[in-house]
Amino acid sequence: MASLEEEIKQSKFPNEHIKANLNVLFTANWLYNKISANLKPYNLTHEQFNVLRILKGSHPRKMCQKDVLSRMIAPNSNVTLIVKKLVEKQLIVVQQSSLDKREYEINITKSGLKLLEEIDKELKSNSNNISNLSISEAFHLNALLDKLRSE
Repeated sequence: MASLEEEIKQSKFPNEHIKANLNVLFTANWLYNKISANLKPYNLTHEQFNVLRILKGSHPRKMCQKDVLSRMIAPNSNVTLIVKKLVEKQLIVVQQSSLDKREYEINITKSGLKLLEEIDKELKSNSNNISNLSISEAFHLNALLDKLRSE
């Protein structure tokens, strides 16, 4: 990947903070597109993938929809529609809560777990991710990104 200057064809920035802001946005979009390409053969969107990962993290425990939404990367997502699509693909199951009839419990299926396993292998073997960073570099990048969001 080329430098930000080369990618957006801009040689000067008013200051390093503005350049860093643009670099984060540009890189986020770049990474989003790379992951989209990896998810396309599986007919999954980022949001569907995110829901499956959340459910896998709580498996075998079921989750209610509002708890799934609270953990999503894009909390503006239409979780009802995402859940409907994942049920149609038989990757999750939804059932009414026995404790609260107004609430529905969601759980990932064996097919959903198997699909995530396949995707994880694909993402790990793909050179178009951030695995070209050392553990130390990834640690520092995470710390800097956390600091950026701490405002």
